[in-house]
Amino acid sequence: MTLLALDWFLFIEKLVLIAVIIFGSLGVALYTTFAERKVAAVLQDRPGPNRAGPFGLLQPLADGLKLFTKEEIIPNTSNKLLFILGPGLAMTAALMTCAVVPWGNKVVMFGRDIALQIADINIGMLYVFAVVSMGVYGIMIGGWASNNKFSLMAALRGASQAISYELAMGISLITLVMVTGTLSMKTIVEHQVTGKVWNIVYQPLGFIIFFICALAECNRTPFDLPEAENELNFGYHQEYSSMKLGFYLFSEYINMFISSAIMATLFFGGYDCPFVNESNFAPNIAAIIGIVALMTKVVIFIFVFMWIRWTIPRFRYDQLMDLGWKKLLPLALVNMLVTGFVILLHQNNWHF
Repeated sequence: MTLLALDWFLFIEKLVLIAVIIFGSLGVALYTTFAERKVAAVLQDRPGPNRAGPFGLLQPLADGLKLFTKEEIIPNTSNKLLFILGPGLAMTAALMTCAVVPWGNKVVMFGRDIALQIADINIGMLYVFAVVSMGVYGIMIGGWASNNKFSLMAALRGASQAISYELAMGISLITLVMVTGTLSMKTIVEHQVTGKVWNIVYQPLGFIIFFICALAECNRTPFDLPEAENELNFGYHQEYSSMKLGFYLFSEYINMFISSAIMATLFFGGYDCPFVNESNFAPNIAAIIGIVALMTKVVIFIFVFMWIRWTIPRFRYDQLMDLGWKKLLPLALVNMLVTGFVILLHQNNWHF
């Protein structure tokens, strides 16, 4: 088989994988909205959506159809080009993050080993931070282009809190790099699989800091200050309607899904299934077990995101920034220094 033919096979593999992951992420985001309303209903002792389809399972499709068919309104005083670009950029940044997540081990099809990861790059975590940073532009552009003072103030809040919490989040992951010695997401998972110990054991404080920062990055309660109805009305997407509003809303749920997948990958073994030795199974069966294990961890994290939203009250904005700069950032720095000190002792056989 020629090199050109192999390249075409690889191109088709990646194209199919990209389509599956993107449409899968959109489907998960669609039904996460339904799950959130059901979880809220259980916590508040009410039925929740139960009219559209059996058990209300068609409610997300009804909501999507409503967004598609609603009248699209663009304010006359807005910057129309940037007004359209904002939600598109937010959705694109949310979907691009999934490219470096290893969704499972390899599968064997048509006599070829196919990795269940779009791109296994050696700077996977840096890629995640670069793409997440792009999402801030989607928020700022949308708020500024609306030519609405409340939208602009909400966009400034969203951008400032994202930048603030990215610092602590980045430092919490530096300790993970120090422990594993790599920035590759796939290698980090393999490190946990071969070592039989998940990174949460080595970095419990790093995980707690990362999780809190993920709540802030996804604008989830108690960090949903950019959408504070009692202060800024609807938030930075106040002037949006139809699917432009849908893009902003869906991007938040996709971010929550991808954040859960990244936390499961970095700290909880990714597709590693506890108490199951995947080497005893055929490659395809082992891959399916790994995918189920990863998605189970993701579902648990998503439920925790929702549980927190309907349990903890919203912070004031000064409390939000105080937590980010005066609490989480110093804690992340201390965690990094302690980790470095322990690694240095270990490298010197536990003595100076």
